[in-house]
Order: sequence, then structure tokens, then C-alpha cells
Amino acid sequence: MSLVVDTSIVLAALNRADRAHATVRDWLLTVDEDLFTSPMAIAEIDHLVGVHGGRDARRALWNDLDSGVYTVRWWADGVADMLDVAGRGDDVGLTDASLIALASRLRTRRIATLDHHHFRTLQTRDGQPFVLLPADAPNQSLTETEGPLA
Repeated sequence: MSLVVDTSIVLAALNRADRAHATVRDWLLTVDEDLFTSPMAIAEIDHLVGVHGGRDARRALWNDLDSGVYTVRWWADGVADMLDVAGRGDDVGLTDASLIALASRLRTRRIATLDHHHFRTLQTRDGQPFVLLPADAPNQSLTETEGPLA
């Protein structure tokens, strides 16, 4: 199964001072699926880690990327898909739109995020809500083949 990962999850995992760090770290240790993100999210993560975490935190991120913790995925018409998503939602930035487009591409509704403000208001093309993890994990019973496409 595929899981799309938002900036907020990576930041919480890297930052021991983050109030969600322990929850995210413990949850990530239970995840046995491929973690995907977009180049837009990686640029945002790299910037925020560099500004708030410093050189060591940035190197930890780079090591995670180099070792394949996160798979960065993009495709030829990704920009068009991202802009389409951004055009459908109020106040949806391009990074979040890129993750919704990626979820559609991967045929999943599962997004790892702490950003419920944005992702709870977004829906798949056929009007289905996204499964936001780890928050929805206890009640989550969808498999990749059961969930409608984004």
C-alpha cells in the first residue's frame, strides 16, 4: 500500500521538541507501507528544517531521503494535476495540492498529516474524504483497493 506524507509529519518526526514528535515517531514505527511525497513538499520540508532545525536536522532529512525512507514522486503532467487540485479548493497551496494530486496518481485516499485544517476540507474527485493518518488510524479500515480515487 502507498501512503502520501505531508510536511507536518516529517517535521514532527525530525523535531524532538515538537509536541507531536512522540506520537508521530511511534506511529511511523508501525507503518509498513511505502511513504511517498512530492518534490514540492521536499522543498518546503528542506526549507523549514534548515530555518528551524539547523544543519544537523537538515542532514538528518537528507540522510532519510538518501536511504529511501521517503520516495519522491512526480510525473510529466504533475504541474497540470497540481494546478487543477489547487483550482478546486479554497486556500489550497501548491504543496498541499501536489500531495492530493500524488494521492490520485497513487490511487490512495491515505495521507499522513497533522494539517487537518486543510486536508479535512479537501475531497477526492468523486467527493470522498481523505483518510488522515495517524488521526484516523484506530478507525481506519480501508485498503488500497477499497478506497475511491482522489
